Amino acid sequence: MLTEEKTSADQIQAYDRLSELKAFDETKSGVKGLVDAGITKVPRIFIHPPELLDRNNNIIPPKNTQFTFPVIDLDGLEKDPVRHQKIIEEIRGAAESWGFFQVINHGIPESDMEEMINGVRDFFEQDDDVKKQYYTRDATKRVVYNSNFDLYTGKAAGWRDSMYILVAPNPPLPQELPEVCSKILMDYSKKSMELGCTSLKLLAEGLGLNPNHLLDMDSAEGLAMICHYYPPCPEPDVTIGAGKHSDNSFLTLLLQDNLGGLQVLHQGHWVDVPPRPGALVINIGDFVQVMSNDKFKSIEHRVLANRGESPRISVASFFTTGPRPSSKLYGPIDEILSDENRPKYRSFTVKEYTDHFRAKGLDGTSPLLHFKI
Repeated sequence: MLTEEKTSADQIQAYDRLSELKAFDETKSGVKGLVDAGITKVPRIFIHPPELLDRNNNIIPPKNTQFTFPVIDLDGLEKDPVRHQKIIEEIRGAAESWGFFQVINHGIPESDMEEMINGVRDFFEQDDDVKKQYYTRDATKRVVYNSNFDLYTGKAAGWRDSMYILVAPNPPLPQELPEVCSKILMDYSKKSMELGCTSLKLLAEGLGLNPNHLLDMDSAEGLAMICHYYPPCPEPDVTIGAGKHSDNSFLTLLLQDNLGGLQVLHQGHWVDVPPRPGALVINIGDFVQVMSNDKFKSIEHRVLANRGESPRISVASFFTTGPRPSSKLYGPIDEILSDENRPKYRSFTVKEYTDHFRAKGLDGTSPLLHFKI
């Protein structure tokens, strides 16, 4: 018995996390590769401490608590001035209280959304030898496929694989993109850019500014699309799809399939974002929270590990500045500040923020704490 205990202790002590991370990374097969291999237990590198899973915190809404996730109908936005103003008010309210909302009648055909979901599925489920040519951790590449951008810096890995595509300001050539989804990637990204610019104009108006104010600050100069593939998980209670985080963007536009799993931290409770046919999810990014001096909220959210039998697929379009380093500083917008509304953040460059975000990883704390005055 003593020998068995000693062996067990030695095994625990001998756990070399870095070696296991490298071994997983070097397969270039991601989490899907583990599932395809038929594993029945989640490897240690994916097991999250209870505090990161919030299993010890009573933050799931009580049964008698009802939250209605905001849904905003954009129909009539361009044709009816009264309707236009009502939409601004609805978006302002959602941005202040939730930081998230869904939009319907947004101009992107549902058929394009379905084709985009199918294209992402086709990429991740194609032959490994074809897919692996895109596997890299070089963030300067136009197309990056890997598992967990913060694999080596996070406390535990998430149960997901991802493909990152930088589509603006300089779109990749068709031959640079995966053949199985090249056309729909470019078609959908153009329509996402249009909707993102419209949303940023409405947010600027919600702040009492000129509609182009946020756009003139390069908030939609860059567009990065991240396509996530969340395979079924054999032990969904010990890991998570994506840990608690806010977005390192000005604005994020999310297309999700019908499986669910996205949760928003609202009033101290994790609230499900219900999949809605034809709807897209929009959320405020960290930069708009700073620029609005906390009027609009970049809310923390997460994705649960997939309990189903089919993969969950989502496509997040992040509106950012361009990829080239810039000396431009971002902070609270002067026009909305006053003696009663003093700046809450110091100014910083996008590079300074991004370097801090990447070094920190998805550790459950907001990167904005680093920039608070």
